[in-house]
Amino acid sequence: MAPTTVPPAEFERRIERVREKLATTDRDTLCLFSATAIEWVSGFHHLQTERPVCLAVTDETVAITVPRLERDRAESDDFPLIERVHGYYDYPGIGDADDAENATPHETYHEHRSRTPEATIRTMLDDLGAERIAADSDGAPGHWGYSGPSLGELAGVDVETVEWVTDWRKTKSAGEIGLLRRSAKWGNLAHRKLAEYAEPGKHELWVAKRASLDASMAMLDTLGERYDSRLRGGFPASCGFLSGPNTALPHGLTENRRLEEGDVLVTGATANVGGYVSELERTMFLGEPSPEDRERFEAMLAAQTTAIEESGPGVACAHVDGAVHDVLADRGFAEHAQHHTGHNIGLEGHERGFIDRGSDEVMQPGHVYTIEPGIYIPGEAGYRHSDTIVVTEEGTEQLTYFPRSLDENVIPVR
Repeated sequence: MAPTTVPPAEFERRIERVREKLATTDRDTLCLFSATAIEWVSGFHHLQTERPVCLAVTDETVAITVPRLERDRAESDDFPLIERVHGYYDYPGIGDADDAENATPHETYHEHRSRTPEATIRTMLDDLGAERIAADSDGAPGHWGYSGPSLGELAGVDVETVEWVTDWRKTKSAGEIGLLRRSAKWGNLAHRKLAEYAEPGKHELWVAKRASLDASMAMLDTLGERYDSRLRGGFPASCGFLSGPNTALPHGLTENRRLEEGDVLVTGATANVGGYVSELERTMFLGEPSPEDRERFEAMLAAQTTAIEESGPGVACAHVDGAVHDVLADRGFAEHAQHHTGHNIGLEGHERGFIDRGSDEVMQPGHVYTIEPGIYIPGEAGYRHSDTIVVTEEGTEQLTYFPRSLDENVIPVR
């Protein structure tokens, strides 16, 4: 059976990679505050809120500070690489650093209701003997209303901000690519359901939610207990779309609108598999497209085809985006492009590595990109396909596979 999560051995290799990197620097500890970075390194996944979570890795120990509501999960057998758990009750908490210094550190969680998250992080770092820290940010980010001191201020340590994990995440392992491939499979099913349910008179939201629910239940029934949910009530496989004039906005919001014959649809579908997401988007037509629709669609499709064909190992992302611009310019649509060609994707919908003329990035085997050039005619409609590709040693592999041609993206009106 194909795995649906990253195997434990991969997290062990990531921890070792951190330690090897630390050994090449004058830093003795890596601190991570980003939920995505913490998950990628240790496997511990959580909802990032105003309550700081801090993972610390030294050459000997992996420790974490969590709020009370994450205590049970952090201590569970699901995350065996985390050796020490420090905890506080909630943010902002009460107490001060002196209270934290007088607390006794434990190998497992010890709850101090009178302690602040910052004081608890300081206790953890003191316990580890941390003095020179590399961190993804100098203190917890201002998320959901959090406001606190820098890491250097709260712990009295030397801090250097680094982007090691962000850069490492650009290149996916074979296991990660496998999860993305399965995400594409279930996203494709959600998209097929969307095309099946879309018809004049149906509400956008009804079509999207019915398709997402049906695809998700098929996914859950097929995977059974092997499916490791990273969601809080959302759909494991999901899809949605914009319709009519709203498609002229690249990031338009779902409207209170019912479909009409002649509508242009710009769709999106994905599935969450082990925390990883792919991206599939299509321009579709509810009924026969107009001659203007056909011309615009074919220009967009030519630009996307060029981007896929130009991508590969050793290719500059700027070159790919430039080639797309040239195609659109030749067809008279350059002024209607509003964004770059694509971005890396994995644990997050957008990750570092952007297919942009201003980028210095060079595509390498293991990089995974969306290919999504679009054109947008104000007040009329937008046209965009997006496919997820992985760069290989020989070229590229397209992970998403819903048909791309115009005729295959016309939804018959029944």
